Amino acid sequence: MWNGKKMRENVDSQKLERLMQILGRDAQGSGRIYFTGGASALLIGWRNSTVDVDIRLDPEPRGIFQAIAKLKQELNINIELASPQDFLPPLPGWRDRSVFIGKRGQISFYHYDFTAQALSKLSRGFDRDMKDVEAMYEQKLFSLNQLGNCFEAIAPDLIRFPSVDSDVLRSRVENLSQRLQEQESEERS
Repeated sequence: MWNGKKMRENVDSQKLERLMQILGRDAQGSGRIYFTGGASALLIGWRNSTVDVDIRLDPEPRGIFQAIAKLKQELNINIELASPQDFLPPLPGWRDRSVFIGKRGQISFYHYDFTAQALSKLSRGFDRDMKDVEAMYEQKLFSLNQLGNCFEAIAPDLIRFPSVDSDVLRSRVENLSQRLQEQESEERS
């Protein structure tokens, strides 16, 4: 055990696909599962593995928690209920910007809105997060304009998230936008 968690194996894309198949088979009702972080990175292809599979259930499929408990043991992986809206206010239109992955059984799988994922990672600011944001941008999974507009939309509500410094997050959004625009301008020259 480490930090109260049992140490489990890293997840690769094959294990993630198996997880989707089993959840789709074992859920007792319809619903949606949104992948975030490393799971999205695996499926899109800018990472080869992840430690945790972070998901958001919306709406929550019947029987899903029993299926998750079983899967954690069967596949020896960590599955966490976590998404950007656990760390930031929900972005307007996040469901519309979430990208459909596929359907397994009665469960529809999506990538949680990449603009929200980028803002969430920028708010944490770890090196790996910053690399993920750049990888998402290179894959054209969000636009800088969208990123800025979404930040402005949630800025008044950031007061409800005491661990987020809105000035620091604004600065990171602006710095990222400026740096990436300069890079694109240099590449065109």
